Amino acid sequence: MQKSRTLSGVLLASGGAVLWGISGIFGKLLFEGPNTVTPAWLTAVRMLLAGGLLLLYSLTRHGNPLAVWRTPSTAIRQILYGVLGLLPVQFFYFLAVDYGNASIATILQFLGPIVIALYYVIFKRQLPSRAEAIGMLLALLGTFILVTHGHFNQLVVAPLALFWGLMSALAIAGDTLLPRPLLPKFGSINVNAWGLLVGGVQMNFIQPVWVGVPQFTWQLAGEITVVVLFGTLIAYVMYSNSLLYITPTTASLLDAFEPLAATILSIIFFSIPFAWADAVGGILIVLAVVMLSLNVRPFKKRRK
Repeated sequence: MQKSRTLSGVLLASGGAVLWGISGIFGKLLFEGPNTVTPAWLTAVRMLLAGGLLLLYSLTRHGNPLAVWRTPSTAIRQILYGVLGLLPVQFFYFLAVDYGNASIATILQFLGPIVIALYYVIFKRQLPSRAEAIGMLLALLGTFILVTHGHFNQLVVAPLALFWGLMSALAIAGDTLLPRPLLPKFGSINVNAWGLLVGGVQMNFIQPVWVGVPQFTWQLAGEITVVVLFGTLIAYVMYSNSLLYITPTTASLLDAFEPLAATILSIIFFSIPFAWADAVGGILIVLAVVMLSLNVRPFKKRRK
């Protein structure tokens, strides 16, 4: 029975990670498609629709989604999470996908836990453990190999793709730390649902969903459905339910399927050349995050 429960948790967590990787691929298809879809417009649509659907899912599960708004302190933190946490993570990630590809964007965003470890070192005055120190060095080396292929005088990644990818990794810190006090009391689904909705409303001040609407085609509708339904809603639900069967540490280790899926699908869909340096750099970054996940530290990786 225990083995069956563990297997269920592993399949749910890895499946959710793969779906997150797939959402980046379909985002790239939308940006390069015949219709004009921008990262800002897709971010606004994704956050509003996925947030609303997650809220409906919570209601069907007899949740209490309004509870977070009954106390001013939790309401303010929920708003900050949506605006300063989920919104930049979502938007910066799609910008990195647009200027580069889903593989690079996902691998660079995977550096998020390294940023969080640095936060504890700099602002909490906590010296890094041996695992954290080694993980940071591996991440730095992996990023260098990934973006330069080992040559100091060249970048093989578009500068804007590198910039927005690193910004999305930086945004992971807010995405991780802001909701921490809310999660035990209100649950991951409720907190993420409201975070997506709040972020989506804020994104409409930057890019209203009714402005620049692309011409409707069934292909466009299908690709947006994959991003919103599979790459966001189902992925969140799968990952959250996996925690009923496995530990958060195990689930976070299975996040490695996200950059793996994004890389494999980028090669298949876009014929992106994949050099040995890409493999080495990506592996070093994933290994660095694995070391941090195994290390005891009072933070848990959050989703984009």
